[in-house]
This record gives sequence, structure tokens and C-alpha cells, in this order.
Amino acid sequence: MNMHNCDENYDKTVTEEQLDQAELAEKIGEVISQNSKHLIHCLTVIGQVEGHYILPPQNKTTKYEHIMPALVAIEQDRSIEGLIIILNTVGGDVEAGLAIAELIAGMKTPTVSLVIGGGHSIGVPLAVSAKRSFIVPSATMTIHPVRMNGTILGVPQTMSYFEKMQDRIIKFVSSNSRIPPERYRELVMNTGELTMDMGTVLDGDAAVSEGLIDSLGTLSDAISALYELIENSEPRYPDDNNG
Repeated sequence: MNMHNCDENYDKTVTEEQLDQAELAEKIGEVISQNSKHLIHCLTVIGQVEGHYILPPQNKTTKYEHIMPALVAIEQDRSIEGLIIILNTVGGDVEAGLAIAELIAGMKTPTVSLVIGGGHSIGVPLAVSAKRSFIVPSATMTIHPVRMNGTILGVPQTMSYFEKMQDRIIKFVSSNSRIPPERYRELVMNTGELTMDMGTVLDGDAAVSEGLIDSLGTLSDAISALYELIENSEPRYPDDNNG
């Protein structure tokens, strides 16, 4: 009887853990792979990156107040050996997206990104923030100047703010990829491609040839690269015996 109760309690615990993981995946797009060669965490950036303002409920969003503490938890969790970031995003809040990208770039945890569908606008810094970046051939990335919705003041200070924000993005992208800052600025300011905007749309091949993304690849390529990073990287912490 006691053994039966133990089995019931174990099954209940396993079921509860599975439900918790399913809820986590549904709410904030996070999955931890347990039964695998290495324990990796999957983080998805989908729809629009939501920043300081709440978007309408019908919008698919990635909320930065969820992603930031998740990244901190991943970095300090010694059981998690690597992080894969799956991107299919139209962009969103510039400062929120850049803040997330800075956190990812500063992690000691091995990181790999994979752009599927789209990695547009502020999705570009997010894609290059990982230690290795991949893009599927059918994906696209739109590079364009910083824009702002709502009422803005038509004064020199506003233009100065836009320029400084654009410079921050260009510096980050060029520092975390192989594209020169001058070339990235040329793509941003291109007037001959987008009908009602400035900028450039790059498919997978072009993103790699421009040096923006490291490699063309699929999910299996990204995971293989992440395993390689895990196996060849130094321990995250001096006293870490799990690396």
C-alpha cells in the first residue's frame, strides 16, 4: 500500500513538472531539454518585442520583463550548459530589444541563435548577440533606421536622440558580427529597396555573405554548434566542476 502511494506521488510529481514546463513554454516561450546530450535551454523571441508599453492582446509578443530575469537565471544555473535562441520576430521596442541583446552578449553560458522566418529591425542585434548565429535560407532580416511611434517633438534634440540610438545599434551589431559599421550604415540608409521606408531586406544567403550572420543552417546545425561550444568552452566559474 505504501509502495502504491509512493508510485502515485511520483507520477503526480512528474505530471506536475510536465504541466509546469508546458505552461512555461506556452506563456513565455521557454523550454529546458532534459533528456539530451547536454542540458540546454531554448528561448524563443517571437512576434513583437514588448517594451515599456503593453501591446494590444491580439499581438504576439515577447515581454522583456520575462526574458531578462530568465537570462539571469540561466547564467547562474550550473545545470544548464547552453542556450539556444530561436528568432522569428518583426522587431519592436528598440531599447528593450537592445537591452536583451546586451545581456545575451555578456553571458558566459554558450549561446547560439537561429533565425527562422524573420529577424527584423531590433531582431538583428538579438540575432548577433549569441556566440554563434545561424539563419535558415528562407528567412529574412530587415535593416532600417530607428523609428518611433506616437507624437514626437520636431526639434534638433529629437534628431540627436535618434542618431545616438542608431549609433548604439550599429556599434553593437558590428562588434558582435563580421559586418563593418560603415557597411551596416549603408544598408540602413539604403533608399532603393523598400517602397515606403529606408533600409535593406537580406535573405539567409545575403545575411551570411554580408557578415551579419555566421552561417546558413537548420535547427540540427545550431544544436550541433551549441554542443561544440559547450564541450570546448571554459567553466563559467572558477570552482565550477560541471563544465
